[in-house]
Amino acid sequence: MATLFANAEDTRASRARCPERGGSKVKVVVWLLILLTFAYVSIEVVPVLFAEYEFQDEVQTAARYAPFNRQSLDDVRASVLKSAQSHDLPVTAADIAVVPHGYGVQIDVNYSVTVDLQVYQWTFDFHPSATSVSLT
Repeated sequence: MATLFANAEDTRASRARCPERGGSKVKVVVWLLILLTFAYVSIEVVPVLFAEYEFQDEVQTAARYAPFNRQSLDDVRASVLKSAQSHDLPVTAADIAVVPHGYGVQIDVNYSVTVDLQVYQWTFDFHPSATSVSLT
């Protein structure tokens, strides 16, 4: 007899929980969509940021060695432009400013990259710059 009532109570308890079923499935779907969105945005944005990081490093190297290589300002500009083209960055010669700075040079580059995320276009404005410091 006790088992008969216990089963009846279990049946009532399971019926009471029935409306809650599927709630965790909705949470899983929402979190999965958030995770997939994050992964998609990362796949689109990280290469742009990594290319800018590498380009900034090459601009610093060009500024550092320009006085020692006795490069003219136009040669430095051409070197920086070649570095930008190797990273597929939308940089033109007009975007690169190379000015004498003491015995060295100062290089300033301004460019923008737009990342198309299908529902939003995200524009990054980059301003890499570097100055060579003379040891004399």
